[in-house]
Amino acid sequence: MSPGPSSKGDDPIKALAAGVASPDDVLAHAHAMESEAADRYHELADQMEIHNNPQTAEVFDKMARIEQIHADKLAAMCAERGVTRRPPWEYRWLDPEAPEVTPVEEAHYLMTAPQALKLALHNEKRALAFYETLLAGSPPDDVRALAEEFAAEEREHVSLVEKWMADYPDIDPHIPEDPDDAVAH
Repeated sequence: MSPGPSSKGDDPIKALAAGVASPDDVLAHAHAMESEAADRYHELADQMEIHNNPQTAEVFDKMARIEQIHADKLAAMCAERGVTRRPPWEYRWLDPEAPEVTPVEEAHYLMTAPQALKLALHNEKRALAFYETLLAGSPPDDVRALAEEFAAEEREHVSLVEKWMADYPDIDPHIPEDPDDAVAH
């Protein structure tokens, strides 16, 4: 993964605008973001299944399917324009990983479905911030149009996850105590 623009001490808006300066750049970033998010959510769903945490696995699986739908749509858009996947170091993220990717250290096999939704909400807001930051850099009109379209989609995702979160009473931020001894004997 490439370091984000701010890790170099640059103004993140200027650095992002310089690295995402064409419609092809926006499409490549959007496709990578959605693909990496789908992959990570699949990994997390699998981990939750292995640890007999089906409710949380279901949340991660649902998010993986949503992200995969968007990744497939973006893959088609990229193919239409001849945009190819880039090496990881060419992506200009605001953080070390793509905005919608849940860091593996944020997940725990005992986490609850509401906690998984809280992570998903955080990811969707980071994706929205990516496009809003790009828009703040006064991009060319063709870049602006794509960034506005993708920002609108991320706003919809934020609303959707917030709606799902409302189905759960309270989100306890604490992971239940782990009854398993992690020490090998």
